[in-house]
Amino acid sequence: MRSLPLFIGLRYTRAKRRNHFISFISLISMLGITLGVWALITVLSVMNGFERELRERILGVASHVNVRAAGDWMDDWRVLDPLLTADADIVGRAPYILAQGMLNKGSEVAGALIRGVLPEHEKSVSEIADNMLDGRLDHLRAGEFGIVIGSALGRQLGLSLGDKVTLIAPKGQVTPAGLLPRLKRFTVVGVFQIGMYEYDAGLVLIHLDDAGRLYRSEGRVSGVRLKLADVYDAPLVRRDLELALGPSYFVSDWTREHANFFRALKIEKRVMFIILFLIVAVAAFNIVATLVMVVTDKQSDIAILRTLGMSPKAIMGVFIVQGVVIGIIGTIAGGATGVVTSLNIETLVPFFEGLFGVQFFPADVYVISDFPAEMHWKDVIRITAASMFMSVLATLYPAWRAARTQPAEALRYE
Repeated sequence: MRSLPLFIGLRYTRAKRRNHFISFISLISMLGITLGVWALITVLSVMNGFERELRERILGVASHVNVRAAGDWMDDWRVLDPLLTADADIVGRAPYILAQGMLNKGSEVAGALIRGVLPEHEKSVSEIADNMLDGRLDHLRAGEFGIVIGSALGRQLGLSLGDKVTLIAPKGQVTPAGLLPRLKRFTVVGVFQIGMYEYDAGLVLIHLDDAGRLYRSEGRVSGVRLKLADVYDAPLVRRDLELALGPSYFVSDWTREHANFFRALKIEKRVMFIILFLIVAVAAFNIVATLVMVVTDKQSDIAILRTLGMSPKAIMGVFIVQGVVIGIIGTIAGGATGVVTSLNIETLVPFFEGLFGVQFFPADVYVISDFPAEMHWKDVIRITAASMFMSVLATLYPAWRAARTQPAEALRYE
């Protein structure tokens, strides 16, 4: 008797001569759930991949943790070495001078963020040395006034390896003729390409000693950049350093400096989840319509089953089974398709681009020109669970309507 609602519910999911239209609506509901689950898993995996790529590219240039003096300049960055080397989480450190400037070549002028670095230390905290298109970061030598520029900035100014460019410092010097800007002729010794326009078009590197001369830091630096073994330990390391260094230093980390950017990505992903989940919700409402029509079509069958002794609870079970079967099949099909698509999207996208002769993300327009996907199983479980919940919820009202069927009323005109 316990398996009777399951048996009858499964029988009702198959088409009979009179109810092909109802079966067609059931198929549409099933396909809607499949499409919704597939789209949700695929899109969230792509967004996870984009977030990972952007995070890696940002942290390939930006520091995981940044230590600065409470004032404008840090007098002696080497006094921090004993503390920094004692922390096992810190795998790299590099002093820097950060300032603004303008680059000029002929009639072309562009603003840039100037970072004075020690090449041997900079390699331990950033990936610029691994992303050089021309030249090497090691070619920055004290007193030779070499400069390493981003690829986009080089194209804007028409610069290539070996070219001369004038760097203009914003703070001028007072002379008998008035206030004159400080400027210095530099030679391009390297061109890097990180893959993010903000860095490729707005960041240049010069030697720390050359930056000190141009900006008159007198041996002082702006701060020390740190690289961690695990980027997610940055808030913990920051708190430890704040306690150890005291109020004389200001410590920040990438989760603070780029908080708005990554918060925007999370909000976008959350909104996208809600929008795409509406596809599943619409499919679930189709289940309601399907079961209401089935209940109406099966009034006499329900009455006969009630007359034979089937309880209202068992009648509810019949139609819950029918709706849940639609939800299970749709969810499994959509989940399996979404997982396969997410795991192979980096292969599928180039195939379709070649097939249709289009490029979905042109490299000259978008920061990331490919489709990096990163599937999280927790997202898959959350999506499939939500889909199943919506499917079960959609069956309750029609099943309750079926359980309230009165045999005498249903058989009156039979």
